Amino acid sequence: MKKKGFWSLVAVVVLVLASGFGVWAEEGVTDTEIHIGQWGPQTGPAAAWGSVARGTDAYFKMINAEGGIHGRKLIHHMFDDAYNPAKTKAGVKELQEGIGMFAWVSGVGTAPGLSVKDYLMERGIPWVGPSAGSLHWITPPEKYLFGVYPLYFTEAKALCRYAAEKMGKKKFAIIYQNDDYGKNGVQGAKEELSRLGLSLVAEVPVNVSDSDLKPHVMRLRKSGADAVLLWTSVKHAVMTVGISRAMKFAPQFFSTSTCSDFPLMMYISKGAWQGVIAATFAELPDSDNLLIQKYKADAFGKYAGKDERWGLFYYAGIAFAEPLVEAIRRCGKDLTREKLVQALEQMKDFKGISGNISYKPFDPADPSCRQGQNQVFLVECLAEGKSKRLSDWMTIE
Repeated sequence: MKKKGFWSLVAVVVLVLASGFGVWAEEGVTDTEIHIGQWGPQTGPAAAWGSVARGTDAYFKMINAEGGIHGRKLIHHMFDDAYNPAKTKAGVKELQEGIGMFAWVSGVGTAPGLSVKDYLMERGIPWVGPSAGSLHWITPPEKYLFGVYPLYFTEAKALCRYAAEKMGKKKFAIIYQNDDYGKNGVQGAKEELSRLGLSLVAEVPVNVSDSDLKPHVMRLRKSGADAVLLWTSVKHAVMTVGISRAMKFAPQFFSTSTCSDFPLMMYISKGAWQGVIAATFAELPDSDNLLIQKYKADAFGKYAGKDERWGLFYYAGIAFAEPLVEAIRRCGKDLTREKLVQALEQMKDFKGISGNISYKPFDPADPSCRQGQNQVFLVECLAEGKSKRLSDWMTIE
């Protein structure tokens, strides 16, 4: 009995001392730091989306310069996975098991995200704002995974609805990346067109490694489509539009938000992107929105690299991280993963620089409990990469 009492006393002392010195805390959290992980393609076929992670980095630096969150600084661990799922998996595992991340934020790509989703969820590690609008994040919903990006599925529905009802388009085709990213677009388009009494006249898959898209464009042209949805990488979307122009094939092109950074798209396409209509998920870069102006001045203006460009892909890295930062603030000083989940679940119509974001208590039968944003608006690319707003925020359930 004496031994048992002694060791009980020792345990209490250890807990008290650990609490006092900041050791007794959640993984990735100390008295002064919160460690957040993120992957993003700085090289490889999706390098155009690499600025997402760089935007998050500037956002965290801005927050830290303003005093952090309840006395803690956000320590950002970003690595280049080159849009290669094998590298994503290795990098996430190395950071999680080597340093210990409290949570993960953003992370570009459906295939890269799928390579680590189960790893993170099985360990109860929160992942907020995947930089991909995949249905896989919410079907089924996961307790620790919170979507911010509108679903590619809903973007396709919004574009088809606008094209048919506002522009009178009748013959729809889609060229899509032959993976879950592209197939989500196909699924959304089919569902919305069916509701409208229409159907796809052509479905043209593209592999990430494809370098010659002339046969793909020939299939699109042969279909007689007057509206073509682009659900590919930036590179393949630009190639599709460019080859179509050269072949005198001139449908109205519609793009997912992954290609809605118009100044970049105009630069890469040498002007061919003009006239493309895209869905988008955040305020425009020249918006008079006060938060956009603040981020441009205090995050981008002070912490961006000298060759960086202010644009949608860059501040998407801020938009996808805003709910995580807000939830950490709501947790107070006593920060744990479970408290973070609770704070996110209580978020209702949170408004940062994207559409309204809401979550609900976890329900394995309700995918909507983990899909924060269901709003997009549509924009048309004008000369010099400027944007013409075509719609208000559209809520697509």
